[in-house]
Amino acid sequence: MTREESFYQIAKELGYRFDGEIQVGGNYAPLVQHQSTIFISGQIPRVGSEVVIQGALGADVPLEAGQKAAKICVMRAVALLLKHLGSLDRVQKILRISAYIQSSVGFTQHSEVSDGASEVLYSIFGEAGVHSRTSVGVFQLPKNAAVEIDFVVAVD
Repeated sequence: MTREESFYQIAKELGYRFDGEIQVGGNYAPLVQHQSTIFISGQIPRVGSEVVIQGALGADVPLEAGQKAAKICVMRAVALLLKHLGSLDRVQKILRISAYIQSSVGFTQHSEVSDGASEVLYSIFGEAGVHSRTSVGVFQLPKNAAVEIDFVVAVD
């Protein structure tokens, strides 16, 4: 299965499409390329104009929904890469992701939430999708999103 086929298969499994315009919420670039490095701005679990998973993990949002939110964030970022590069085969390596998880007091399963993102990246890119990662609990995120993830990617 090609990287693009894997991407569309995961989108189907999640029940969302990521092939339309990726909406951003401000005056910034969702993706910036400098030489062979791409920086992708933080992505929240927004599909179209709707943030589909909102609230704090450990209070409003169960772990499984947080993992799904992380997967949607990744799919948005990969959709941006696909649109920008024309082919996911140009991705040499996912270098780093930073995951911000809206957390209730006492919630400690941040890395388990981020595992949803890492799983998707490995499913699409194989070994090139294995990355360094930071998972941080925060009090609030834009639009009450449960998760926000940003990326650094090496391309040819």
